[in-house]
Amino acid sequence: MEMAASTNPREIVTDIPPRLDRLPWSHWHLRMACALGITFLLDGLEGGVGGSLSGALKSSQALNFTDSQLGLASTGYLLGTVLGALGFGYLADRYGRKSLFTWTLIFYVCATACTALSWNLPTFFLCRMMTGAGIGGEYTAINSAIDELIPARVRGRVNLFIGSSFWVGVILGSLVAVAFLSDRMFGLHLGWRLAFLSGLPITAVVLYLRRHIPESPRWLLTHTRDAEASQVIKTIEDEVEAQFGSLPLETRTVAIQRRMEDPIRSLSMLWLSRFRGRAAICMVLVMAQSFFYNSVFFSSALILLRFYGLSPSRTGMLFLPLALTNFVGPLLLGRLVDTVGRRTMIAINFFLAGAALIVSNVLFLRGDLGIVGQIAWWSVAFFFAANAGGSAYLTTSELFPQKIRATAIAVFYAFGTLFAGVLGPTVFGSLLNRGDRQPIFYGFMVSAGAMLVASATQAIWGVAAERKSLEEVV
Repeated sequence: MEMAASTNPREIVTDIPPRLDRLPWSHWHLRMACALGITFLLDGLEGGVGGSLSGALKSSQALNFTDSQLGLASTGYLLGTVLGALGFGYLADRYGRKSLFTWTLIFYVCATACTALSWNLPTFFLCRMMTGAGIGGEYTAINSAIDELIPARVRGRVNLFIGSSFWVGVILGSLVAVAFLSDRMFGLHLGWRLAFLSGLPITAVVLYLRRHIPESPRWLLTHTRDAEASQVIKTIEDEVEAQFGSLPLETRTVAIQRRMEDPIRSLSMLWLSRFRGRAAICMVLVMAQSFFYNSVFFSSALILLRFYGLSPSRTGMLFLPLALTNFVGPLLLGRLVDTVGRRTMIAINFFLAGAALIVSNVLFLRGDLGIVGQIAWWSVAFFFAANAGGSAYLTTSELFPQKIRATAIAVFYAFGTLFAGVLGPTVFGSLLNRGDRQPIFYGFMVSAGAMLVASATQAIWGVAAERKSLEEVV
């Protein structure tokens, strides 16, 4: 291993990042991606279970909540994800990825178990907020760890593939909730509690798998723990060589900045001239995709109920095709962000998602669509939006220095979550209350326009990060 002193005392010259990036995709990478990426599936599971249990929680056999109390509980989960992302993101930069992605998962497990035991609104609200905090913390620690361990040439597609597992969780959560609430299984009285515990078996397996995931060598280097970083990369190389044989010698080196100050103080780098433009790009991408998702998802079931006469008992079926296309989109198109390139493909996905929403919106206003046609057009839009949304968060994790990566991810994730969770439902709730197609048409046009603005922003100012090491990108 080559480790050389730099003329700058605040950095070290090393070959460890190039050695990580040169590795072929291996069984070790697959295990690591599954163990860490399960966070997205668990978040989707929470969303699927929570959404499907809304009716049950209003029952006198459960907690007898009102609509406003359910909304308050959802706000608690949202608030938790924001606080968890910011708090745990800061800790992940300060104390390491491995310790945080272990403790955030334990935190999530405990909070979920407590949710199943809650007996009134205050306890349910607190437990949902704690569950959200665990998931928000997982996002920041996991995204930074995955990016720092995945070879550069496949970093984009792996990120999108992992992110798409969220929608598998949504489908599983919905199916679990429906099954557990059935009188053939547990019924309303017990079923809603057991449904909240449905993620625990998965979490137990993942906790075991994560014991074997090392600390990020890049993080170790920024914290002057060079010997540990050398041992980690040697262990990974030994396992990859056991599968593929001898690896080629790596002669490249890169300079990595040491962390000399607190991550919060380092965040001021986001507003320096070098990173200010990148921060603006990330804000535009995150805002556009978050508003897009929340505007359509919040209003889709209500639109079908009000304007298409869909039976309330069948609204759950609406989310299956939407979740499916959100999952399939990154599987089919994800590799292109590494081959065609970030700037081009992210811009194309934002553009096509916005264009599909515009077409469906015009047809909706004219009354030319039935239920199947409306869901089909939304599904087309989400096919591309899934790649756009995943790419937005991929961009936030690639464009900033190692020493503030998790904190930067947390800031943009928290901002996007708040923007989506507050503005989207507020705006479209008001538009839907008017009972007319035209106000909804204007709202969707704003959402689609935001996607087109994000597309243009990425096409003009986007950073070509494909197949480059993280050190090259920053």
